[in-house]
Amino acid sequence: MSTTHPREGRLGRRIRLRRDRSLLIMVVPAIVLLVVFNYAPMFGLLTAFQYYDPLVGVWNSEWAGFDQFHRLFADPLFWGALNNTLYLSLVQLILFFPIPIALALLLNSVLSERVRNFVQSVVYLPHFFSWVLVITIFQQMLGGAGALNQFLRSHDLQPWDIMTNPDTFALLVTSQAVWKEAGWGIIVFLAALSAINPGLYEAAAVDGAAPFRRMWHITLPSLRGVIVLMLVLRLGGALSVGFEQFLIQRDAVGHETAEVLDTYAFYYGITTADYSLGAAAGLFKSVISLLLIWGANKLAHSFGEDGLYRR
Repeated sequence: MSTTHPREGRLGRRIRLRRDRSLLIMVVPAIVLLVVFNYAPMFGLLTAFQYYDPLVGVWNSEWAGFDQFHRLFADPLFWGALNNTLYLSLVQLILFFPIPIALALLLNSVLSERVRNFVQSVVYLPHFFSWVLVITIFQQMLGGAGALNQFLRSHDLQPWDIMTNPDTFALLVTSQAVWKEAGWGIIVFLAALSAINPGLYEAAAVDGAAPFRRMWHITLPSLRGVIVLMLVLRLGGALSVGFEQFLIQRDAVGHETAEVLDTYAFYYGITTADYSLGAAAGLFKSVISLLLIWGANKLAHSFGEDGLYRR
């Protein structure tokens, strides 16, 4: 049995640090941003267990135990926001998640690289638009005075109530998310497609496999690991359906339809200065999201995939 001398181990680490020094320096700003904006604010979760008073600060506020969570679970508005969040997350998971995969497969089948790059750039561009701009564009197209309803009125047809109709709100916000973020999602799948060995397609074509069979037996199995990973990440963020998107459209369709956990924490926590209740709602959402991503990762392991981390 071979053993490694401690001095040799230290020398190996020094060599690796010297070799990867430039990469480590590049990572430092990202780590600083992660600590400042993601980990440092977690200190504020203490307010979820207090009767927090901003005038006296966190250390001097009265300890409340789980009283804020009792208030939260006794509030019917909270359960309405939770139901809306779960329903909208399910709709977006079913309708939105497969679209980047389908777009990546379609773009990968385009032979002309110039056409493929042009279409990818056009589809990718809305990712850089703010939600204010996205909703404004939808309002100009589908709103009461939008282009669609003006066309219908000019032809003596009944206009469609789309932007303010609670019954179609889930489809509306999903279509907005698809238009804005589908282009961003295809980048990962296109990268995975580029890693597939072209010889597999050539061998399948020689054996007489049609394009659909090549996609079914080569492309999709090669993408399975990436699809499972993206699905795990999607489930982990399932309760974060989009704060700005729903905040802007909440008054148009009513809080009964558009209230989600993020807007609930904002309206009934921050705007009413009930910070402890808002922190309790945010902590509840974070814990459930953690359980979802843990369960999805366990499910990925049961199908033989790595998920976020290996067993």
